Amino acid sequence: MTSRNATAAIVGAGDYIGSAIARKFAAEGYQVVVGRRNGDQLAPLKAEIEAAGGVCHARSLDARKEEDIAAFLEEANAIAPLEVCIFNVGANVNFPILETTERVFRKVWEMACYGGFLTGREAARHMLEHGRGSIFFTGATASMRGGIGYAAFASAKFGLRAVAQAMARELGPQNIHVAHLVIDSGVDTAWVRERRRAAGGGEITEPDQLMNPASIAEAYWTLHSQHRDGWTFELDLRPYGERW
Repeated sequence: MTSRNATAAIVGAGDYIGSAIARKFAAEGYQVVVGRRNGDQLAPLKAEIEAAGGVCHARSLDARKEEDIAAFLEEANAIAPLEVCIFNVGANVNFPILETTERVFRKVWEMACYGGFLTGREAARHMLEHGRGSIFFTGATASMRGGIGYAAFASAKFGLRAVAQAMARELGPQNIHVAHLVIDSGVDTAWVRERRRAAGGGEITEPDQLMNPASIAEAYWTLHSQHRDGWTFELDLRPYGERW
């Protein structure tokens, strides 16, 4: 493994997509700095990356708090120049419109949109000093269309996409690649499989019908590796067997 004098920060390093991204960038030689609400849950990921010869710094982090995000990315940049920042906070909830309380709507917006704005802004602050960088935002099907029960989630994800698009137009000419990835399918996790069973969908038996988190991580790496004359702003990911 070739070590790089650069960090990759993942805000929202959950057990699946976020962790897979951290493993990929660590394997490519980046010092990864990972954060999630309960930092204690990052211990297995940190141990796995370090056992493979990588470097991983793990922290508790509330992406809705400006001071937390600023301190997290300041620390990442102090370890080594911040070159990659990925916002991957999940806020997927489903409530009928009459059951969508003010608190639910506001909390989902804070997690999925406001937190993304804070992350992107603070990452850009450091990357502009270095003259380069990549800032990526994890989107969802709800980034592109509203669905029954998804008024809160879709509005937040629509907003996150708009933040990303505005940043891409502003920061691209300054050598910062901003991209929004639409994860337009279920990810292969125990939680997704259980939800499908509960909805009457039965067991998933066809290979690759759900997205493997490692495959998603490869897509983030591919975006980061692009030459800037062909930068992609938006990437729509779905497995080959998806029916839509």
